Amino acid sequence: MALLATPMATAASAAARSAGRAVSVIVMKASNDDPRPAEQVKRLGGHVGQSLPIVNGFGATVPESMVPALQASPGVISVTPNRTVKVKGQYGANGGVASAVYTDVTKASKAWDAGFDGTGVNVAVIDTGVDTTGDLAGQVIHAEDFSTEAGTADANRDTYGHGTFVAGMIAGTGKGSGGAVKGVAPGSKLVSIKIAGRNGNTDVLRLLAALEWVATNKDGYGIRVLNISLGATATQSYVIDPLDFAIERVWNSGIVVVAAAGNNGNAPGTITKPGDDPLVITVGASDDHTTVNRDDDTVAAFSGAGPTQDGVMKPDVVAPGTHVVSVRSPGSLIDQLYPQAQVSTPGQTSPGYFKGSGTSFSAGVVSGEAALIISRNWNLNPNQVKKRIRANSPALSTTTTVASALGVTVSTTTAVPQGQQGQGQVNAYQAVMSDDLTEAAVPRKVAQGTGSLQATRGAGALLNDDGTVMTDAQANALTGFDPVQYFGSQWAGSQWAGSQWAGSQWAGSQWTGSQWAGSQWAGSQWAGSQWAGSQWAGSQWAGSQWAGSQWAGSQWAGSQWAGSQWAGSQWASLSWAGSHWG
Repeated sequence: MALLATPMATAASAAARSAGRAVSVIVMKASNDDPRPAEQVKRLGGHVGQSLPIVNGFGATVPESMVPALQASPGVISVTPNRTVKVKGQYGANGGVASAVYTDVTKASKAWDAGFDGTGVNVAVIDTGVDTTGDLAGQVIHAEDFSTEAGTADANRDTYGHGTFVAGMIAGTGKGSGGAVKGVAPGSKLVSIKIAGRNGNTDVLRLLAALEWVATNKDGYGIRVLNISLGATATQSYVIDPLDFAIERVWNSGIVVVAAAGNNGNAPGTITKPGDDPLVITVGASDDHTTVNRDDDTVAAFSGAGPTQDGVMKPDVVAPGTHVVSVRSPGSLIDQLYPQAQVSTPGQTSPGYFKGSGTSFSAGVVSGEAALIISRNWNLNPNQVKKRIRANSPALSTTTTVASALGVTVSTTTAVPQGQQGQGQVNAYQAVMSDDLTEAAVPRKVAQGTGSLQATRGAGALLNDDGTVMTDAQANALTGFDPVQYFGSQWAGSQWAGSQWAGSQWAGSQWTGSQWAGSQWAGSQWAGSQWAGSQWAGSQWAGSQWAGSQWAGSQWAGSQWAGSQWAGSQWASLSWAGSHWG
């Protein structure tokens, strides 16, 4: 407050009042947690509008003549007019701006021709919900809502717009474009788990609740793949981090987990959680430059790079995620804020698609690839699927051509650093047709979940009234979260985290050995009706301990989880890994 009372600030405000008409702009910041750009808007006589975490920014109105001063302010990357325009003549292969050639770039379309389009495989998507009209009509077999909109008219709908785009990358049918815009696994089905409403904000606790739901209900809904296109910038070691612990429990239950690398740039150490976990398939973004030819593909400048804080080399692979086209969620926040990103394909009377960039969408590509692989080889475990994806991802390189003074053209090819691309850019067809039964290496250290949930929140850690960071005990008391109940015997006891669940039997070679794939485990008892019979779904598995009030009652699904206090900006420690729209 003292700053606003200084002569300099008073003079700036006076100048702003006489600076002419107000214009609507979008302000992008170098860091989403930097308060200086918003403060500068106010000092220049403007007003701060809608928070836009998807682009590390916010909407604002400022006097027109003050835009240059705002642009030059510390912490501001760009100030752009909020115009209403439509994409015209830019969509399609070689369009240079937007296309859906990623199914050809990754050779997914070749896998379809071979008879494998993901049919029979269900992919869970933890995100902002899925719009079930257009290309995604009939694709969602079940939806759960852990957001603040649960129980309202907007329950299970995608009022933000991010989840629908990701879902379209996975399982879009291409119905509205005559097949021109399809997901990588159009034959697969989706299970939508919504953890954020219209403002896009969410918290680690919502994500943990969603992960628990997936692990508990995987058999009932046939979930084989989980897509998580969000990230936290926390740097707590995966060995103790509670989020990584929960992620590993899902992986070890038999679900392939695909996570976005984050959009913090190519500098080492920019991978976000849970992409830092060694088990999951972490995906960075490549740029296909709207061409089917893979030779001109590069790593996107925004794509997160490794190694992680634990020295783990990430990402595992990269996939197209720059100026890609997918399914639009009409009327969502993103749809309204970025009308310039709406895309009409030939023959459409109104835009049915959207374009955007981010590792969120690259993760969707690889989730679709995992579904394709499983549709051909149903009995593969997550480590085998991961091995096939990594082993069939040729490395990207860059070629620089220079003409010398003597007129001789010299070309130099340079490999892209592994920390930026992992193994390389995915080739879904090769991965699907592979008969390799070996497994990806299992990390020597298993996540224990003994660390700080506040540290997992990172920059979104809960604060006291005086601005100090709460201790874990204070934060847990405020939220009603009981770590003993959640990470105790029911989630992390000997049955869940001991040798039976996380040891060599689950993650090692024994998964596919005679004990696990023999007649006792892969026969009628595992795949037949007895999976859902009393032995597997009875009181021990689905009774009060697992599905009763402790897990689905007021403590987990009541107002404390879905109340408005969870959706405020101060609670949003996670951000969606979509870089920008339009």
